[in-house]
Amino acid sequence: MAKRKAKPESFIRKPVFPGGNTAFQEFIRTNLRYPEEAVANRIEGAVKVAYDVDVFGKVIEAKVTHGIGYGCDEEALRLVRLMQYPKKKYQGMHVVFHMVVTIHFRLNPVSKPDTGASIKLNYIGDGKTTTPEKKNGGATYTYSIRIDPDKN
Repeated sequence: MAKRKAKPESFIRKPVFPGGNTAFQEFIRTNLRYPEEAVANRIEGAVKVAYDVDVFGKVIEAKVTHGIGYGCDEEALRLVRLMQYPKKKYQGMHVVFHMVVTIHFRLNPVSKPDTGASIKLNYIGDGKTTTPEKKNGGATYTYSIRIDPDKN
């Protein structure tokens, strides 16, 4: 008796973003515009969008299933609607695929502002004064520290 070949789990495969996951992440990174309202309120988080892909590879009926507000939901919808998948017909059938994507909104960490201020220390000991190098720009504060080896 001949062995039967195992059937694939699904003869219809979901469409994959052209270039795979790395291309998808690059697409999001280059097209994402962080909403001004979210930046002003320091809003970070993830927006989950459910959408359908038709037989022509176009995104139809996108909706937010989990949002964070402040314009991030609308931006996530805009990004999803920009996506284009390869056009495919599956064994003569017109198939609509239901997909979900999570888009993360993260602000860059705030670095401390450089005030340009510096501290200058003078060490005085054994009659010699040691002064650190002088740096340009900003305010300079000078402190003198006298070290007397004879006093304890």
